[in-house]
Amino acid sequence: MNVEFFVISLLNGVSYGLLLFMLSSGLTLIFSMMGVLNFAHTSFYMLGAYVAYTLSGIIGFWPALFIAPLLVGALGAAFERYSLRRVHKFGHVPELLVTFGLSFLILEVVQLVWGRSTVPYGLPTQLQGPLFTLFGTQFPKSRSFIMLVALLMLVSVWLLLTRTRIGLVIQAALKHPEMVEALGHNVPRVFMLVFGGGAALAGLAGVVGGNTYVTEPAMAASVGSIIFVVVVVGGLGSLAGAFLASLLIGIIQTFAVAMDQSMASGLRAIGVAVNESTFGYPLLNLTISQVAPILPYLFLVLILIFRPKGLLGTRED
Repeated sequence: MNVEFFVISLLNGVSYGLLLFMLSSGLTLIFSMMGVLNFAHTSFYMLGAYVAYTLSGIIGFWPALFIAPLLVGALGAAFERYSLRRVHKFGHVPELLVTFGLSFLILEVVQLVWGRSTVPYGLPTQLQGPLFTLFGTQFPKSRSFIMLVALLMLVSVWLLLTRTRIGLVIQAALKHPEMVEALGHNVPRVFMLVFGGGAALAGLAGVVGGNTYVTEPAMAASVGSIIFVVVVVGGLGSLAGAFLASLLIGIIQTFAVAMDQSMASGLRAIGVAVNESTFGYPLLNLTISQVAPILPYLFLVLILIFRPKGLLGTRED
């Protein structure tokens, strides 16, 4: 493994991991504050990309970067107020079903409005081209921008929750809702703002991720399962755990995709004779890049076996 391969793969892995964190942070906040696993979370991510695509053609990318997440957040808040809140008292299963139904509804609306094919949501001129060239390999500005936005978002959310009055009210409403309500705060409104904020974070991820990767109706499904892996591996309700798990999964998967070596070639390199008569040879002959898509789920299984609460999880329920 040469230095060029290692450094570029590491940067790509970190940028992909930070995009996963932007997605998983909203889901983590919603679960930690409300105890709701939102199956429609990645649909808000997709919606953010499509809304930003439309707004970019009208007012430009930079205004869309701020307006699109606000619109998606408003939609999320309205969904919590007029739908999710009505089933919250019946338990987790109705909540899962109503968010699951919302994901299909958003998918159908997206296909009706924007079609079933990929839309030309391109990068603005300021984010086109390489940021720097390392060992002859270019690192694009768009991935660097994702990293910057994700880090700014992490710092902003942390400051909001730990250094502001509304953050203290949100945390108190989670543990002692009756006391918070007795002090004059509107707890249902707090939960509505939390759900809307989580949806806005997903929309922000869609704005910066949609033009870097691809904007299509399948984009929500492509990251849907991996986001739940990140949340569970990091620890349900732990924002720091989601950050750590996102980076680990992003780096592991990026390195795996870039490696063409098989286990058989690795065994041969250390002097072990491997041929077609060797037990399990078809599996040994698979390249690491071929098994890369299942590595996060193998990681999830190991975490559930050896640390069921996740890397930094503390939640008991």
